[in-house]
Amino acid sequence: MAEKSYLDAATKGGDPFVSKFNLGDALYRQDRFAEAEAQFKALPDLTTDAERKAQAYHNLGNSYLKQKKYAESVEAYKQSLRNRPSDADTKYNLSYAKRMLQQQQQQQQQNQDQQKQDQQKQDQQQQQQQKDQEKKDDKKDQQQQQQDQQQQDKKDGQQQQSRPDQMSKKDAERMLDAMNKDEQDIRQRLEKQRARTQKVPMEKDW
Repeated sequence: MAEKSYLDAATKGGDPFVSKFNLGDALYRQDRFAEAEAQFKALPDLTTDAERKAQAYHNLGNSYLKQKKYAESVEAYKQSLRNRPSDADTKYNLSYAKRMLQQQQQQQQQNQDQQKQDQQKQDQQQQQQQKDQEKKDDKKDQQQQQQDQQQQDKKDGQQQQSRPDQMSKKDAERMLDAMNKDEQDIRQRLEKQRARTQKVPMEKDW
């Protein structure tokens, strides 16, 4: 397996740049882009040669591109062109990465706008539901108050019907006063009547 061969070469004292570069290339061909990225990312620190640095950054840009890390791939391609300004493949890849980054940013913005609209719509729906619920609660309270009032009125009517002979305290006092007055008048009339009918004893004129 090529991966094992490159690892063996690195451990046996081979050129570490070449070994890691070949290992990264092998991983890239297996669609193991994150692992390839890790190998290519370490390469620029292993050499001072501009051509090698350019190759390392170019392949690093490709690894980023395959993972849709467009911003990172743009920066990697720029680093490659700083070390090899005339490389046509890197220029093409940089242009493509920029175009994909722009599309990605536009899509992200559209998604954010859509999420914002959805959130606003959801908030409006919740507010409307809250208003509708408050109206229902108010109507229910009014109906309950009307029922309570009707029940109270019915209860008061039943109490009045069940106690027709009852009178207020004032009425009772007035009636008692009238009875006392009548009793006094009767006593006075009786006393006057007795005074008229009582015979006065006359003394004999002997």
